[in-house]
Parts: sequence; structure tokens; C-alpha cells
Amino acid sequence: MPIASLTDRAVLALTGDDAPGFLQGLITCNVETLPPDEARLGALLAPQGKILFDFLLSRAGDGFHLDAPRAVLPDLMRRLTLYRLRARVAFAQTPLRVFAAWGAEPEGSWLRDGRLPALGWRLYAPEGGEPAVDATPEAFQAHRIALGVPESGADFALGDAFPHEALMDQLGGVDFRKGCYVGQEVVSRMQHRGTARTRVVPLLYPGAAVPAGTPVTAGARALGQTGSAAGDRGLGLLRLDRLADAVAAGERVEAGGLSVRVAKPDFVTFEVPGAA
Repeated sequence: MPIASLTDRAVLALTGDDAPGFLQGLITCNVETLPPDEARLGALLAPQGKILFDFLLSRAGDGFHLDAPRAVLPDLMRRLTLYRLRARVAFAQTPLRVFAAWGAEPEGSWLRDGRLPALGWRLYAPEGGEPAVDATPEAFQAHRIALGVPESGADFALGDAFPHEALMDQLGGVDFRKGCYVGQEVVSRMQHRGTARTRVVPLLYPGAAVPAGTPVTAGARALGQTGSAAGDRGLGLLRLDRLADAVAAGERVEAGGLSVRVAKPDFVTFEVPGAA
């Protein structure tokens, strides 16, 4: 069972009598159904439906923890403050460290990663309560990439991607039965009309992967660009309608001059044209 310290992540604490209702009316996931042993994917959207911040939400006593990229935490706190108004809720960055484990189930106060069972577990530990670490953050990223799970910043840009494009609808990050939240109309419309044309999908390379941000093409068609990678596997944000046209025309998918194959993760319900 590998355990890695994710030093690029930080934990924001939300407390106060109004915290559950405040979050329920603001973010994409369902706060009311969140069990105590899960870290659930969620996001705060712009009114236009694009992802401003994504995180893993979990219960912490009478409040909540938001496990988010460390670099965006100050901006996330400022955005939450804009929505607070008269709500009795407080935000504070904690000194907790973020750990990930995968493989065999660990012992202790670990939370299951609600995105995908194979991703493993999360632990938020104070100084002096850290588990024994025997894996690198890069090893966890390779595990995530092999499963086909995207990460903000690496595989899609915050402020520029819809939840469907980042696979949040496939990874339990959007509840389509809960009430309103910011950006809900756009996301629901995309779900019910089936208009998500762009998706993050796995890319299989013949050797070492190309750098992130490399254009992915097929003939004269621009399909998208590459994202994070480890070894000969990576992720890419691609237009699936254009990929379907390329497959029908017998065109080769390329990135950085390399022929790449597109794959379909086991957990997705949509079709990936020409998937290996």
C-alpha cells in the first residue's frame, strides 16, 4: 500500500451553523448526502457554468474540509467570502497535510476518495500525526493518470472548463438531483441535451509522452491538447466530435509528431471514438 504526501494540496476548514446550507446552495456536489468516511469531488462554478475551483469535500466535526490545490486557496477563500453575506460561516486555512494511499485499504482515519474506488484514500493529518510515507507525489500522479482521472491545472484550466469536460459528471462531482447552485442551469442543460463535445480522455504514446500543452491533431483537424503524463500514458482535452470525424476519415491522431492512441477509461459512460 503506497502512501504519498501531496505537498501541492492544502486544507480549508469551513465552520459555523450555516455551513451545510451555505455549501449546499453554492457548489456542484450534494453536501446533505455526504457520509463521514468520504472525500467527495465538488466545484464552485462561475454563473456561466465554468469551473472556478475544484476540491474534495469531507466532513470534519460540525464543519467541513475542502482539500484543494494550495496555489488557489487564497482565491477560493476570497470567492467564498463574496457569497457569505449574512451567513454564519467562517473559513480558515488549516496546517493539516494531505496524504494519499492506494492499493490495500489503510488503517486509521482515512477517507475514501469519492471520485473512484481505485484512486484510494485521503488523510488530513496534523504535524506529528503523519503516516509513514513510502511513495512520491509523482507515483500518485502516475496512478491517477493511468486510471484516466484529470486534475485541474494539469489537464484543464480553471475558469475555462465546464464540469462535463473535466469528467466531474463521471466522477461523482455533480449531483443532478439536488437544488440550485451557482452555474447549475448551464450544467443541467449540458447534461440533458448531451452537448458535452469536449472531454478529458487517456492518450497512449509509443514511447515517452510529449509535454503538456502540445496540440493534438488529426490531418488538418485540431482536436485539442495534451495534459499531464507519466511514462507512455497521458491525458488530453479533446473535441470528441472532431475525433469521430477523424476516425471516420481514417486520419491518424498525432501529438508532437508522434502517433497516439486514444483510450476509454473503465468508469466513463460516454463513447470515445476510435478508443484502443
